[in-house]
Amino acid sequence: MQKALRMKRELAKMAENPPEGICCYPKSDKIDVLAANILGPLGSPYEGGLFQLEIEIPESYPFEPPRLKFLTPVYHPNIDDAGRICMDLLKMPPKGGWKPTISIENLLTAVQLLLSYPNPDDPLMAEIAEEYRLNKAVFERKARKSTAENAMGKRKNEF
Repeated sequence: MQKALRMKRELAKMAENPPEGICCYPKSDKIDVLAANILGPLGSPYEGGLFQLEIEIPESYPFEPPRLKFLTPVYHPNIDDAGRICMDLLKMPPKGGWKPTISIENLLTAVQLLLSYPNPDDPLMAEIAEEYRLNKAVFERKARKSTAENAMGKRKNEF
């Protein structure tokens, strides 16, 4: 009951006043699985890309974090080939920073920021993290190429 009320409120707020470059909506009439689109941040190697994500809302939400994953392939040290995201806010304490006050909007905004500011100290993809640390120009070139191949040209009326 709490989950349903909270999700309705969060989705209504995002529909009324969406964060820039982010949209989120239920995949069906249920609110257990959401779809989200994030525009690649300006000035990042992901600029111009449209990234699709899936969000699974656990039964105990907001006391347990949602599970987010990219459906669009992303070349990034904190996002693996299966689309899983390594980010503190998606983990339960004591190792993570999840709090029940964090909303889906907050998480999606944090994911968009992660695209601009990778965290090579907590990678899912160690080789990409090492490349980011040691040769950022090569990392950015590969990230731009991946974005061009996987996240561009699919834009229709997502926003």
